[in-house]
Amino acid sequence: MFSSVWNFIKRHKKKFIFTGAVVGGVYLLSKYAQKKIKEVQEKEASEYIAQARRQFHFESNQRTCNMTVLSMLPPLREAIVTQLNSESLTAMLKTKPANKLEIWENLKIISFTRTVVAVYSTCMLVVLLRVQLNIIGGYLYLDNSVGKSAASPLTPPDVQQQYLSSIQHLLGDGLTELISRVKTAVQNSLGGVSLKQSLSLLELEQQLIWIRAEVDSGRPLSSYMLADDEEVLADQACGLTEKDLVTIRLLNETRDMLDSPDLSKVLGACLNRGFSRLLDNLAEFFRLPVSDSAPDRGLNRLSAVSLPLAKIIPIINGQINSVCSDTPSHFVQDLLLNNQVKEFAAIVYETFSTPQELQK
Repeated sequence: MFSSVWNFIKRHKKKFIFTGAVVGGVYLLSKYAQKKIKEVQEKEASEYIAQARRQFHFESNQRTCNMTVLSMLPPLREAIVTQLNSESLTAMLKTKPANKLEIWENLKIISFTRTVVAVYSTCMLVVLLRVQLNIIGGYLYLDNSVGKSAASPLTPPDVQQQYLSSIQHLLGDGLTELISRVKTAVQNSLGGVSLKQSLSLLELEQQLIWIRAEVDSGRPLSSYMLADDEEVLADQACGLTEKDLVTIRLLNETRDMLDSPDLSKVLGACLNRGFSRLLDNLAEFFRLPVSDSAPDRGLNRLSAVSLPLAKIIPIINGQINSVCSDTPSHFVQDLLLNNQVKEFAAIVYETFSTPQELQK
């Protein structure tokens, strides 16, 4: 029996060898495939976890941005009111001075200037902080995800503080320069308009459009947000430390973002929404009486009610409290929730939270 089995095996030896090779190959291939599938699954799981972690960090960073904006609005409002103090003029008018008309003319220019400046500077604050905190956020994500030593972070806390303190330019020299620019535009637009002249909401909107056009046609708006290179280097002239160089690099990266066409579009969208919300607030004072049957839609509604400029001035003057409100007003919420702001923030964060950025 064993002899016949052995003879059978000898006769079909090649077939057995071939079959064994095939079975062995299939087994090895199966093991290899299982290993590769496991590696792919582990890689996908790792990438998913990393992406989820990154998304969580990004969303947390945006909440920090929103809270920071709200915390910066009171000092911004105070800085504007200090330089454009309409309250002192209002107090003078109560004393019935001989130069009453002159004071009213000054109040007209200051009231419109500070409201327009409030819209511009609030939009700039939202955009600038969104850029700065997402640059910092991107680097912080890298510090915590690419195995860097905690002893040598990309942006140490003191560098972050020094870098973020550059926001003071917008609240200081940048604001002063912006006020000068806006004041000139307001003077050119409204200087010749009599206090007795009545304006409809549509005509008031046209005045704001003219003012904006003149302001926007001047120097780039980004120059009001961040000091230029020469000023930064002059401030650091007395011996640059390694941390100073990191801060300057961050400022230069910020400046590149601020000078980009994309940011110009985002800031323009914020300004459009900001002035639209301002007009919505003003519209409350141009409502027709409830008993009036005049049409309440379109251009008819915008021009149906007119108010003397002297009555519009105190309305305009008080808008800064809504624009620069440290509580989530409709004006501020519109800017913080603006889709273009969110999308640009994601681009900035993505740019600075990728390992490739370390090699630049």
